[in-house]
Amino acid sequence: KQALRPSWSASRPTPAERLRRARRRALCSACRSGGAAEQARSPRRRLEAGRMTSKRKVSYYYDPEIGNFYYGHGHPMKPHRVRMAHSLIVRYGLCNHMELIRPVALSEEMMQTFHTKEYVNFLKHVTPENQENFSREVKTYAFVSDCPVFDRIFDYCQLYSGGSLGGAVRLNHGMSDIVINWSGGLHHAKKSEASGFCYVNDIVLAILEMLKYHHRVLYIDIDVHHGDGVEEAFLTTDRCLTVSFHKHGDNFFPGTGDLEDIGEGKGKYYSVNVPLDDGIDDAAYESLFKPIMSRVMEVYQPGIVVLQSGADSVAGDKLGCFNLTSKGHAECHKFMATFGVPMLVLGGGGYKIKNVARLWAYETGTLLGLEKQMQDDLPPNEFYEYFAPDYRLNIDRIPDLQNKNTREHLEKVRERVMRHLSHIRPVGAQFSERMPDAMSGETASGGRKRRSRSSNGGGDAEEGSGSDADDNDDGEKSDV
Repeated sequence: KQALRPSWSASRPTPAERLRRARRRALCSACRSGGAAEQARSPRRRLEAGRMTSKRKVSYYYDPEIGNFYYGHGHPMKPHRVRMAHSLIVRYGLCNHMELIRPVALSEEMMQTFHTKEYVNFLKHVTPENQENFSREVKTYAFVSDCPVFDRIFDYCQLYSGGSLGGAVRLNHGMSDIVINWSGGLHHAKKSEASGFCYVNDIVLAILEMLKYHHRVLYIDIDVHHGDGVEEAFLTTDRCLTVSFHKHGDNFFPGTGDLEDIGEGKGKYYSVNVPLDDGIDDAAYESLFKPIMSRVMEVYQPGIVVLQSGADSVAGDKLGCFNLTSKGHAECHKFMATFGVPMLVLGGGGYKIKNVARLWAYETGTLLGLEKQMQDDLPPNEFYEYFAPDYRLNIDRIPDLQNKNTREHLEKVRERVMRHLSHIRPVGAQFSERMPDAMSGETASGGRKRRSRSSNGGGDAEEGSGSDADDNDDGEKSDV
Protein backbone atom coordinates (compact mmCIF):
# COMPACT_ATOMS: atom_id res chain seq x y z
CA LYS A 1 0.00 0.00 0.00
CA GLN A 2 1.08 3.53 -0.72
CA ALA A 3 -0.46 6.18 1.49
CA LEU A 4 -0.60 9.96 1.37
CA ARG A 5 -2.35 10.80 4.61
CA PRO A 6 -4.00 14.17 5.32
CA SER A 7 -2.50 16.12 8.18
CA TRP A 8 -5.51 15.63 10.42
CA SER A 9 -5.37 11.81 10.20
CA ALA A 10 -2.64 11.61 12.83
CA SER A 11 -4.45 13.82 15.33
CA ARG A 12 -6.26 12.49 18.39
CA PRO A 13 -9.82 11.35 17.54
CA THR A 14 -12.65 13.52 18.78
CA PRO A 15 -15.19 12.11 21.28
CA ALA A 16 -17.75 11.79 18.48
CA GLU A 17 -15.26 9.87 16.36
CA ARG A 18 -14.39 7.54 19.25
CA LEU A 19 -18.09 6.86 19.79
CA ARG A 20 -18.58 6.14 16.08
CA ARG A 21 -15.67 3.69 16.11
CA ALA A 22 -17.01 1.97 19.20
CA ARG A 23 -20.40 1.51 17.56
CA ARG A 24 -18.78 0.00 14.49
CA ARG A 25 -16.71 -2.39 16.59
CA ALA A 26 -19.82 -3.43 18.49
CA LEU A 27 -21.71 -4.03 15.25
CA CYS A 28 -18.85 -6.06 13.79
CA SER A 29 -18.64 -8.17 16.96
CA ALA A 30 -22.38 -8.77 17.01
CA CYS A 31 -22.50 -9.84 13.37
CA ARG A 32 -19.55 -12.21 13.76
CA SER A 33 -21.19 -13.88 16.76
CA GLY A 34 -24.48 -14.41 14.96
CA GLY A 35 -26.20 -11.44 16.58
CA ALA A 36 -27.16 -9.67 13.36
CA ALA A 37 -30.86 -10.15 14.02
CA GLU A 38 -30.53 -8.50 17.43
CA GLN A 39 -28.79 -5.57 15.79
CA ALA A 40 -31.70 -5.29 13.36
CA ARG A 41 -34.22 -5.20 16.21
CA SER A 42 -32.35 -2.65 18.29
CA PRO A 43 -33.36 1.02 18.01
CA ARG A 44 -31.21 3.20 15.79
CA ARG A 45 -31.00 6.88 15.16
CA ARG A 46 -33.07 8.29 12.36
CA LEU A 47 -30.98 8.89 9.26
CA GLU A 48 -31.51 12.35 7.85
CA ALA A 49 -29.60 14.47 5.40
CA GLY A 50 -27.43 16.99 7.19
CA ARG A 51 -24.34 19.03 6.43
CA MET A 52 -21.20 17.53 4.98
CA THR A 53 -18.31 17.41 7.42
CA SER A 54 -14.74 18.24 6.41
CA LYS A 55 -13.36 15.64 8.84
CA ARG A 56 -14.29 12.56 6.86
CA LYS A 57 -11.64 9.94 6.29
CA VAL A 58 -11.53 9.37 2.54
CA SER A 59 -9.48 6.57 0.99
CA TYR A 60 -8.78 6.33 -2.72
CA TYR A 61 -7.81 3.13 -4.56
CA TYR A 62 -5.70 3.45 -7.68
CA ASP A 63 -3.12 1.39 -9.56
CA PRO A 64 -1.35 2.94 -12.58
CA GLU A 65 -1.48 -0.44 -14.30
CA ILE A 66 -5.25 -0.08 -14.80
CA GLY A 67 -4.78 2.25 -17.75
CA ASN A 68 -2.76 -0.32 -19.70
CA PHE A 69 -5.63 -2.77 -20.19
CA TYR A 70 -7.20 -2.59 -23.63
CA TYR A 71 -10.51 -4.09 -24.74
CA GLY A 72 -9.53 -3.85 -28.40
CA HIS A 73 -9.64 -1.58 -31.41
CA GLY A 74 -12.88 0.39 -31.63
CA HIS A 75 -14.28 -0.82 -28.32
CA PRO A 76 -15.92 2.02 -26.34
CA MET A 77 -14.81 0.76 -22.91
CA LYS A 78 -11.39 2.26 -22.24
CA PRO A 79 -9.75 1.70 -18.83
CA HIS A 80 -7.38 4.49 -19.83
CA ARG A 81 -10.10 6.90 -18.65
CA VAL A 82 -9.29 5.98 -15.03
CA ARG A 83 -5.68 7.02 -15.57
CA MET A 84 -6.85 10.33 -17.03
CA ALA A 85 -9.12 10.92 -14.04
CA HIS A 86 -6.24 10.14 -11.68
CA SER A 87 -4.04 12.66 -13.46
CA LEU A 88 -6.60 15.41 -12.80
CA ILE A 89 -7.06 14.27 -9.21
CA VAL A 90 -3.30 14.62 -8.67
CA ARG A 91 -3.03 17.97 -10.48
CA TYR A 92 -5.84 19.44 -8.41
CA GLY A 93 -3.96 18.41 -5.27
CA LEU A 94 -6.74 16.16 -4.02
CA CYS A 95 -4.38 13.33 -3.05
CA ASN A 96 -3.07 15.55 -0.25
CA HIS A 97 -6.46 15.26 1.45
CA MET A 98 -7.06 11.52 1.29
CA GLU A 99 -5.29 8.21 1.69
CA LEU A 100 -3.97 6.76 -1.56
CA ILE A 101 -3.96 2.95 -1.64
CA ARG A 102 -2.80 0.53 -4.32
CA PRO A 103 -5.29 -2.36 -4.53
CA VAL A 104 -4.27 -5.94 -3.88
CA ALA A 105 -5.22 -8.29 -6.73
CA LEU A 106 -8.31 -10.27 -5.81
CA SER A 107 -7.82 -14.03 -5.58
CA GLU A 108 -9.85 -16.47 -7.63
CA GLU A 109 -11.17 -17.93 -4.37
CA MET A 110 -12.65 -14.56 -3.41
CA MET A 111 -14.21 -14.21 -6.87
CA GLN A 112 -15.95 -17.53 -6.25
CA THR A 113 -17.93 -16.09 -3.35
CA PHE A 114 -20.27 -14.98 -6.15
CA HIS A 115 -19.09 -16.32 -9.50
CA THR A 116 -18.99 -20.03 -10.28
CA LYS A 117 -15.69 -21.88 -10.10
CA GLU A 118 -15.95 -22.90 -13.76
CA TYR A 119 -16.51 -19.31 -14.90
CA VAL A 120 -13.58 -17.97 -12.86
CA ASN A 121 -11.34 -20.77 -14.12
CA PHE A 122 -12.25 -19.89 -17.70
CA LEU A 123 -11.44 -16.21 -17.06
CA LYS A 124 -8.09 -17.19 -15.61
CA HIS A 125 -6.94 -19.32 -18.53
CA VAL A 126 -8.51 -17.89 -21.69
CA THR A 127 -6.39 -15.63 -23.91
CA PRO A 128 -6.86 -14.11 -27.37
CA GLU A 129 -4.43 -16.74 -28.69
CA ASN A 130 -6.15 -19.81 -27.22
CA GLN A 131 -9.82 -18.78 -27.18
CA GLU A 132 -10.56 -21.10 -30.10
CA ASN A 133 -9.81 -23.96 -27.71
CA PHE A 134 -12.55 -22.61 -25.43
CA SER A 135 -15.23 -22.18 -28.12
CA ARG A 136 -17.93 -23.85 -26.01
CA GLU A 137 -17.13 -21.75 -22.94
CA VAL A 138 -16.90 -18.55 -24.98
CA LYS A 139 -20.47 -19.11 -26.12
CA THR A 140 -21.76 -20.35 -22.75
CA TYR A 141 -20.33 -17.41 -20.83
CA ALA A 142 -21.53 -14.83 -23.40
CA PHE A 143 -18.12 -13.58 -24.51
CA VAL A 144 -19.60 -11.88 -27.54
CA SER A 145 -18.45 -8.72 -29.30
CA ASP A 146 -19.17 -6.37 -26.40
CA CYS A 147 -17.30 -8.64 -23.95
CA PRO A 148 -14.19 -9.68 -25.88
CA VAL A 149 -11.31 -11.78 -24.67
CA PHE A 150 -8.30 -9.46 -24.42
CA ASP A 151 -4.74 -9.69 -23.11
CA ARG A 152 -4.48 -10.19 -19.33
CA ILE A 153 -8.22 -10.08 -18.86
CA PHE A 154 -7.99 -11.95 -15.56
CA ASP A 155 -5.38 -9.51 -14.22
CA TYR A 156 -7.76 -6.67 -15.10
CA CYS A 157 -10.62 -8.30 -13.20
CA GLN A 158 -8.39 -8.97 -10.21
CA LEU A 159 -7.23 -5.37 -10.08
CA TYR A 160 -10.55 -3.51 -10.28
CA SER A 161 -12.29 -6.03 -8.03
CA GLY A 162 -9.46 -5.90 -5.50
CA GLY A 163 -10.03 -2.18 -5.02
CA SER A 164 -13.75 -2.63 -4.37
CA LEU A 165 -13.32 -5.51 -1.95
CA GLY A 166 -10.46 -3.75 -0.20
CA GLY A 167 -12.67 -0.70 0.19
CA ALA A 168 -15.43 -2.81 1.71
CA VAL A 169 -12.99 -4.22 4.26
CA ARG A 170 -11.76 -0.76 5.24
CA LEU A 171 -15.30 0.50 5.72
CA ASN A 172 -16.29 -2.58 7.69
CA HIS A 173 -13.46 -1.98 10.15
CA GLY A 174 -14.02 1.76 10.50
CA MET A 175 -10.71 2.62 8.84
CA SER A 176 -12.40 4.99 6.38
CA ASP A 177 -15.67 6.90 6.12
CA ILE A 178 -15.67 7.03 2.32
CA VAL A 179 -13.73 4.83 -0.10
CA ILE A 180 -13.37 5.62 -3.81
CA ASN A 181 -12.49 3.08 -6.54
CA TRP A 182 -13.15 4.59 -9.96
CA SER A 183 -11.94 1.44 -11.74
CA GLY A 184 -14.78 -0.59 -10.19
CA GLY A 185 -18.55 -0.48 -10.60
CA LEU A 186 -18.96 -3.12 -13.33
CA HIS A 187 -22.58 -3.82 -12.56
CA HIS A 188 -23.75 -6.02 -15.45
CA ALA A 189 -21.69 -9.18 -14.83
CA LYS A 190 -23.69 -12.22 -13.73
CA LYS A 191 -22.76 -15.30 -11.70
CA SER A 192 -21.52 -17.18 -14.77
CA GLU A 193 -21.89 -14.72 -17.61
CA ALA A 194 -20.13 -11.63 -18.92
CA SER A 195 -22.40 -8.78 -19.91
CA GLY A 196 -22.22 -5.15 -20.99
CA PHE A 197 -18.40 -4.84 -20.90
CA CYS A 198 -18.38 -6.41 -17.40
CA TYR A 199 -16.68 -9.69 -16.47
CA VAL A 200 -16.46 -9.86 -12.67
CA ASN A 201 -19.13 -8.11 -10.61
CA ASP A 202 -16.96 -6.31 -8.08
CA ILE A 203 -20.05 -4.63 -6.61
CA VAL A 204 -21.68 -7.90 -5.61
CA LEU A 205 -18.39 -9.12 -4.14
CA ALA A 206 -18.04 -5.93 -2.09
CA ILE A 207 -21.63 -6.10 -0.83
CA LEU A 208 -21.21 -9.73 0.21
CA GLU A 209 -18.19 -8.67 2.25
CA MET A 210 -20.18 -5.84 3.82
CA LEU A 211 -22.99 -8.21 4.79
CA LYS A 212 -20.57 -10.01 7.10
CA TYR A 213 -20.58 -6.90 9.31
CA HIS A 214 -23.73 -4.95 8.40
CA HIS A 215 -27.25 -6.28 8.47
CA ARG A 216 -28.53 -3.89 5.81
CA VAL A 217 -26.61 -2.65 2.77
CA LEU A 218 -27.96 -0.01 0.40
CA TYR A 219 -26.88 -0.04 -3.26
CA ILE A 220 -27.49 3.03 -5.45
CA ASP A 221 -26.87 3.05 -9.21
CA ILE A 222 -26.83 6.30 -11.22
CA ASP A 223 -25.38 4.82 -14.41
CA VAL A 224 -27.57 5.45 -17.46
CA HIS A 225 -28.02 1.66 -17.73
CA HIS A 226 -29.97 -0.44 -15.27
CA GLY A 227 -27.83 -2.14 -12.62
CA ASP A 228 -29.20 -5.54 -13.53
CA GLY A 229 -26.32 -7.72 -12.33
CA VAL A 230 -26.44 -6.36 -8.78
CA GLU A 231 -30.23 -6.39 -8.60
CA GLU A 232 -30.37 -9.99 -9.83
CA ALA A 233 -27.79 -11.13 -7.27
CA PHE A 234 -29.85 -9.79 -4.35
CA LEU A 235 -33.33 -10.15 -5.84
CA THR A 236 -34.64 -12.48 -3.14
CA THR A 237 -33.20 -10.92 0.03
CA ASP A 238 -34.15 -7.99 2.25
CA ARG A 239 -30.57 -7.51 3.44
CA CYS A 240 -29.52 -5.51 0.37
CA LEU A 241 -31.84 -2.87 -1.03
CA THR A 242 -30.97 -1.87 -4.60
CA VAL A 243 -32.02 1.44 -6.16
CA SER A 244 -31.35 2.13 -9.84
CA PHE A 245 -32.01 5.38 -11.76
CA HIS A 246 -31.71 4.56 -15.45
CA LYS A 247 -32.97 4.91 -19.00
CA HIS A 248 -35.71 2.39 -19.74
CA GLY A 249 -37.59 1.60 -22.94
CA ASP A 250 -36.81 1.84 -26.66
CA ASN A 251 -34.94 -1.51 -26.41
CA PHE A 252 -32.25 0.22 -24.36
CA PHE A 253 -29.73 -2.17 -22.79
CA PRO A 254 -30.16 -4.30 -20.72
CA GLY A 255 -33.96 -4.11 -21.08
CA THR A 256 -34.64 -4.70 -17.37
CA GLY A 257 -35.48 -2.26 -14.59
CA ASP A 258 -39.17 -1.63 -15.11
CA LEU A 259 -41.01 0.41 -12.50
CA GLU A 260 -42.83 -2.74 -11.37
CA ASP A 261 -39.67 -4.85 -11.02
CA ILE A 262 -39.61 -4.82 -7.22
CA GLY A 263 -37.88 -8.04 -6.13
CA GLU A 264 -39.07 -11.53 -5.27
CA GLY A 265 -39.77 -13.61 -2.17
CA LYS A 266 -38.25 -12.06 0.93
CA GLY A 267 -36.75 -9.44 -1.37
CA LYS A 268 -40.09 -8.16 -2.61
CA TYR A 269 -40.06 -4.33 -2.48
CA TYR A 270 -36.30 -4.35 -1.87
CA SER A 271 -35.51 -3.74 -5.55
CA VAL A 272 -36.34 -0.14 -6.44
CA ASN A 273 -36.29 0.92 -10.08
CA VAL A 274 -36.64 4.49 -11.32
CA PRO A 275 -37.08 4.31 -15.13
CA LEU A 276 -36.34 7.53 -17.00
CA ASP A 277 -36.55 8.80 -20.56
CA ASP A 278 -34.08 10.63 -22.80
CA GLY A 279 -32.76 14.07 -22.02
CA ILE A 280 -33.40 14.28 -18.28
CA ASP A 281 -31.68 17.34 -16.79
CA ASP A 282 -30.36 18.22 -13.34
CA ALA A 283 -33.58 19.68 -11.95
CA ALA A 284 -35.76 16.77 -13.06
CA TYR A 285 -33.25 14.18 -11.85
CA GLU A 286 -32.91 15.86 -8.46
CA SER A 287 -36.70 16.05 -8.11
CA LEU A 288 -36.69 12.24 -8.01
CA PHE A 289 -33.33 11.39 -6.47
CA LYS A 290 -33.51 13.42 -3.29
CA PRO A 291 -37.04 12.57 -2.12
CA ILE A 292 -36.67 8.90 -3.04
CA MET A 293 -33.29 8.51 -1.37
CA SER A 294 -34.44 10.45 1.70
CA ARG A 295 -37.33 8.05 2.07
CA VAL A 296 -35.07 5.02 1.50
CA MET A 297 -32.65 6.17 4.19
CA GLU A 298 -35.52 6.83 6.58
CA VAL A 299 -37.26 3.48 6.24
CA TYR A 300 -34.34 1.15 5.52
CA GLN A 301 -31.66 2.61 7.82
CA PRO A 302 -28.68 0.97 6.07
CA GLY A 303 -25.45 0.41 7.93
CA ILE A 304 -23.40 1.10 4.81
CA VAL A 305 -23.95 2.46 1.27
CA VAL A 306 -22.52 1.56 -2.15
CA LEU A 307 -22.86 4.23 -4.85
CA GLN A 308 -22.17 3.25 -8.47
CA SER A 309 -21.28 6.44 -10.34
CA GLY A 310 -21.54 5.60 -14.02
CA ALA A 311 -20.44 8.64 -16.02
CA ASP A 312 -22.56 7.73 -19.04
CA SER A 313 -25.49 9.60 -17.49
CA VAL A 314 -23.85 13.00 -18.02
CA ALA A 315 -24.51 15.06 -21.14
CA GLY A 316 -22.70 14.13 -24.32
CA ASP A 317 -21.86 10.50 -23.58
CA LYS A 318 -21.42 8.34 -26.67
CA LEU A 319 -23.79 5.63 -25.45
CA GLY A 320 -25.89 7.59 -22.97
CA CYS A 321 -28.90 9.80 -23.60
CA PHE A 322 -29.26 11.89 -20.43
CA ASN A 323 -28.43 15.59 -20.07
CA LEU A 324 -26.92 15.89 -16.60
CA THR A 325 -24.12 18.32 -15.85
CA SER A 326 -21.12 17.31 -13.76
CA LYS A 327 -22.52 19.35 -10.88
CA GLY A 328 -25.92 17.67 -11.16
CA HIS A 329 -24.33 14.21 -11.19
CA ALA A 330 -22.08 15.06 -8.24
CA GLU A 331 -25.04 16.39 -6.27
CA CYS A 332 -26.04 12.74 -5.74
CA HIS A 333 -22.70 12.10 -4.02
CA LYS A 334 -22.92 15.27 -2.00
CA PHE A 335 -26.45 14.46 -0.86
CA MET A 336 -25.69 10.88 0.16
CA ALA A 337 -22.56 11.94 2.04
CA THR A 338 -24.65 14.19 4.29
CA PHE A 339 -26.25 11.15 5.94
CA GLY A 340 -22.92 10.26 7.52
CA VAL A 341 -23.17 6.56 6.65
CA PRO A 342 -19.98 4.75 5.50
CA MET A 343 -19.96 4.78 1.71
CA LEU A 344 -18.13 2.95 -1.08
CA VAL A 345 -18.07 5.02 -4.29
CA LEU A 346 -17.38 3.18 -7.55
CA GLY A 347 -17.09 4.02 -11.23
CA GLY A 348 -19.07 2.30 -13.97
CA GLY A 349 -20.03 3.29 -17.49
CA GLY A 350 -18.78 6.33 -19.36
CA TYR A 351 -17.63 6.37 -22.97
CA LYS A 352 -16.56 9.92 -23.75
CA ILE A 353 -13.36 9.60 -21.83
CA LYS A 354 -12.60 13.28 -21.40
CA ASN A 355 -16.00 13.63 -19.71
CA VAL A 356 -15.39 10.59 -17.53
CA ALA A 357 -12.05 11.94 -16.32
CA ARG A 358 -13.44 15.40 -15.58
CA LEU A 359 -16.52 14.05 -13.82
CA TRP A 360 -14.74 11.61 -11.53
CA ALA A 361 -12.09 14.19 -10.64
CA TYR A 362 -14.83 16.67 -9.75
CA GLU A 363 -16.72 14.07 -7.72
CA THR A 364 -13.55 13.19 -5.84
CA GLY A 365 -13.30 16.84 -4.88
CA THR A 366 -16.98 16.86 -3.93
CA LEU A 367 -16.56 13.89 -1.60
CA LEU A 368 -13.64 15.72 0.02
CA GLY A 369 -15.68 18.91 0.34
CA LEU A 370 -13.20 20.73 -1.90
CA GLU A 371 -15.18 21.12 -5.13
CA LYS A 372 -15.50 24.90 -4.73
CA GLN A 373 -11.72 25.19 -4.68
CA MET A 374 -11.34 23.40 -8.02
CA GLN A 375 -10.89 25.98 -10.78
CA ASP A 376 -12.83 25.45 -13.98
CA ASP A 377 -9.70 25.93 -16.09
CA LEU A 378 -7.97 22.56 -16.12
CA PRO A 379 -4.45 22.45 -14.69
CA PRO A 380 -1.65 21.28 -17.00
CA ASN A 381 -1.47 17.49 -17.11
CA GLU A 382 -0.06 14.73 -19.30
CA PHE A 383 -3.41 14.25 -21.07
CA TYR A 384 -4.16 17.93 -21.59
CA GLU A 385 -4.77 17.58 -25.34
CA TYR A 386 -7.67 15.18 -24.70
CA PHE A 387 -9.69 18.00 -23.16
CA ALA A 388 -9.74 20.22 -26.25
CA PRO A 389 -11.24 22.53 -27.28
CA ASP A 390 -12.40 24.14 -24.02
CA TYR A 391 -10.01 22.63 -21.42
CA ARG A 392 -12.62 23.09 -18.70
CA LEU A 393 -13.49 20.97 -15.68
CA ASN A 394 -17.25 21.43 -15.75
CA ILE A 395 -19.51 19.49 -18.11
CA ASP A 396 -22.50 21.53 -19.27
CA ARG A 397 -25.90 20.39 -20.46
CA ILE A 398 -26.66 20.25 -24.17
CA PRO A 399 -29.00 23.23 -24.74
CA ASP A 400 -31.02 21.80 -27.63
CA LEU A 401 -31.48 18.27 -26.25
CA GLN A 402 -35.16 17.64 -25.54
CA ASN A 403 -36.13 16.44 -22.08
CA LYS A 404 -38.71 13.73 -22.78
CA ASN A 405 -39.49 13.30 -19.08
CA THR A 406 -42.74 15.18 -18.60
CA ARG A 407 -43.79 16.49 -15.22
CA GLU A 408 -46.66 14.01 -15.22
CA HIS A 409 -44.31 11.09 -15.91
CA LEU A 410 -41.91 12.12 -13.16
CA GLU A 411 -44.73 12.49 -10.66
CA LYS A 412 -46.13 9.09 -11.60
CA VAL A 413 -42.74 7.46 -11.09
CA ARG A 414 -42.18 9.23 -7.78
CA GLU A 415 -45.60 8.29 -6.42
CA ARG A 416 -45.27 4.67 -7.48
CA VAL A 417 -41.79 4.31 -5.96
CA MET A 418 -42.97 5.89 -2.72
CA ARG A 419 -45.84 3.42 -2.62
CA HIS A 420 -43.40 0.53 -3.02
CA LEU A 421 -41.21 1.95 -0.26
CA SER A 422 -44.17 2.01 2.12
CA HIS A 423 -43.88 -1.79 2.21
CA ILE A 424 -40.32 -1.72 3.54
CA ARG A 425 -40.25 -3.15 7.05
CA PRO A 426 -39.28 -0.53 9.62
CA VAL A 427 -36.11 -0.72 11.67
CA GLY A 428 -36.68 -3.13 14.53
CA ALA A 429 -38.60 -5.63 12.41
CA GLN A 430 -37.26 -9.14 11.86
CA PHE A 431 -34.98 -9.35 8.83
CA SER A 432 -33.47 -12.42 7.22
CA GLU A 433 -30.53 -13.85 9.15
CA ARG A 434 -29.06 -16.01 6.37
CA MET A 435 -26.71 -14.68 3.76
CA PRO A 436 -28.34 -13.88 0.39
CA ASP A 437 -28.45 -16.48 -2.36
CA ALA A 438 -25.55 -14.74 -4.10
CA MET A 439 -23.23 -16.10 -1.40
CA SER A 440 -24.62 -19.62 -1.29
CA GLY A 441 -24.22 -20.16 -5.03
CA GLU A 442 -27.95 -20.44 -5.71
CA THR A 443 -29.49 -18.66 -8.66
CA ALA A 444 -31.15 -15.51 -7.43
CA SER A 445 -33.79 -15.49 -10.12
CA GLY A 446 -35.10 -17.42 -13.04
CA GLY A 447 -34.88 -16.30 -16.63
CA ARG A 448 -34.56 -12.55 -16.79
CA LYS A 449 -35.34 -10.51 -19.85
CA ARG A 450 -32.20 -9.93 -21.90
CA ARG A 451 -31.35 -8.30 -25.17
CA SER A 452 -28.88 -9.59 -27.66
CA ARG A 453 -25.73 -7.52 -27.60
CA SER A 454 -23.93 -6.29 -30.64
CA SER A 455 -20.56 -4.78 -31.43
CA ASN A 456 -19.84 -1.16 -30.71
CA GLY A 457 -17.90 0.94 -33.15
CA GLY A 458 -15.44 3.42 -31.75
CA GLY A 459 -12.34 5.49 -32.29
CA ASP A 460 -8.83 4.23 -32.80
CA ALA A 461 -6.56 3.67 -29.83
CA GLU A 462 -2.86 4.04 -29.29
CA GLU A 463 -1.13 0.67 -29.48
CA GLY A 464 -0.96 -1.01 -26.09
CA SER A 465 -2.04 2.03 -24.11
CA GLY A 466 -5.74 1.34 -23.78
CA SER A 467 -6.35 4.96 -24.74
CA ASP A 468 -8.50 6.37 -27.49
CA ALA A 469 -6.78 8.61 -29.96
CA ASP A 470 -10.05 9.54 -31.65
CA ASP A 471 -12.34 10.03 -28.70
CA ASN A 472 -14.60 12.46 -30.54
CA ASP A 473 -15.88 9.79 -32.91
CA ASP A 474 -19.62 9.52 -32.36
CA GLY A 475 -20.01 6.23 -34.16
CA GLU A 476 -21.07 4.12 -31.16
CA LYS A 477 -24.79 3.40 -31.25
CA SER A 478 -25.28 0.02 -29.59
CA ASP A 479 -25.60 -1.15 -26.04
CA VAL A 480 -23.48 -1.29 -22.93
